[in-house]
Amino acid sequence: MTKGSNFWVIGGEFGSMNFHKLVEGSAQVRGPFKTRKEAEECWKEVSEESRHKAGVRFSIVEEPSRVSA
Repeated sequence: MTKGSNFWVIGGEFGSMNFHKLVEGSAQVRGPFKTRKEAEECWKEVSEESRHKAGVRFSIVEEPSRVSA
């Protein structure tokens, strides 16, 4: 049986503009979302809320499908 992919919105505030390390305590994870479109809507919302902060970034990631016996 195949289970569909899940999508997540992840991110937070980064300590520098190279976006390598999150500021401690700023990490955010939203989801899971069943469709990429749902994740995109969430991404737009959280990105808009933080657009005045240059060091904040969010991304959409897809969790691979799982096959169960």
